[in-house]
Amino acid sequence: MKNVYMPFKSEILDIIQHTDIEYTFRMAYKGDVKPGQFFEVSIPKYGECPISVSGIGEDYLDFTIRRVGKVTDELHKFKVGDGFWLRGPYGNGFDVNLYKGKEVIIAAGGSGLAPVKGIIDIIYETQKEYKDFNLLVGFKSPQDILFKKELKVWEEKMNVTLTVDGAEDGYEGNVGLITKYVEGVKVANKSNTAVIIVGPPMMMKFTVNTFLDAGIPEENIWVSYERKMHCGIGKCGHCKMDDTYICLEGPVFNFTKAKQLFD
Repeated sequence: MKNVYMPFKSEILDIIQHTDIEYTFRMAYKGDVKPGQFFEVSIPKYGECPISVSGIGEDYLDFTIRRVGKVTDELHKFKVGDGFWLRGPYGNGFDVNLYKGKEVIIAAGGSGLAPVKGIIDIIYETQKEYKDFNLLVGFKSPQDILFKKELKVWEEKMNVTLTVDGAEDGYEGNVGLITKYVEGVKVANKSNTAVIIVGPPMMMKFTVNTFLDAGIPEENIWVSYERKMHCGIGKCGHCKMDDTYICLEGPVFNFTKAKQLFD
């Protein structure tokens, strides 16, 4: 019988630094993965932690990891050519086919940009399959911005609104919460618009409400509760919300289901 807890070792192909504490690790991998799915990253003697996929290639996966604990502190000592252990993928991820032929809006807050980056990459490469695309992304400060190079590339072909909660005098970009910029998004047909929202709990709550107030049907909104992940296989119960195991039925939910889940 296969041990579902048994991980496999993966080699670090590249390491990209974004901020003082956030790096993307490009790992050798071949297999089917969807944007929004996650893996358990582990280091012997230190433990494991769930990390969402932030990039998908033919022979690699990207994990954008913040240095915030025992496992991730140790992980950031690793170099290209080293390896760590993975098990997964877990969760349902985003079904990109649901969004084809629609106007797509993605609202991401902070590290919430990582699990939706794969969707953005796909839409960037296959824009003709979508009516329109808007990305709203917010960070605490200019120093916290992730994927700066990618944002510049995306805005060449797509509508990108980048904002920060606060900045020092002289900052020339947008300042304010994502909700401030929702009304600026031009939507031709609200019933044919798909909205994806990922970020901190309060950001998600108010952003969802803002889109609902703007007339987007709740069945056209998707959210991810990737922050709730723990064991990945529905055994530990840490991710359970009411009777729903987020790691098994999620972490991606249509809002018609998500609105029924309570911490």
